[in-house]
Amino acid sequence: MGFLDTLGQLANQVASGNASDADIHATYDQVAHQLPKGTLTDGISHVFNSPQTPPFEQMLAGLFNQSSPDQKAALLNQVLGALGPNAAALLSQAGLGNLAGAAASGSITPQQAQQVSPQAVQVLAQNAAKKDPTIVDKAAGFYAQHPTLVKAIGAGALALLMSRMSRR
Repeated sequence: MGFLDTLGQLANQVASGNASDADIHATYDQVAHQLPKGTLTDGISHVFNSPQTPPFEQMLAGLFNQSSPDQKAALLNQVLGALGPNAAALLSQAGLGNLAGAAASGSITPQQAQQVSPQAVQVLAQNAAKKDPTIVDKAAGFYAQHPTLVKAIGAGALALLMSRMSRR
């Protein structure tokens, strides 16, 4: 059975209320690495923008919290890049003024990223999305490169993600 068949079966289970969280996670594990990155990126972006899921910034903060130091740094550099010159002021407001210089050069290190709380990421992401809505797609592309982390968005969001992918 191909991964599209697997996604279709899961979509039917979810629609009928017969899919457990374990089924959703197992199916995602089975298909995530087989999907083209563009399909996974589109699905993640759809989930980030969906009214059926928590706000983008909340999900991003949760993913950030589960990320490795290198992944945290890469994501922060993307978010801070979307903020542009506002990044330094927002970092200062979050009690992270010591990172303003690194943010200006786009070179937050993994060690510095470890100092940033998920709550600060949530505020930064919310502001970044207002200033540059493409940050949602950029973050989706980033996490498509790290599909195992995507499971941290929860079973409901994963079900929505896989439903979207099965329709593509």
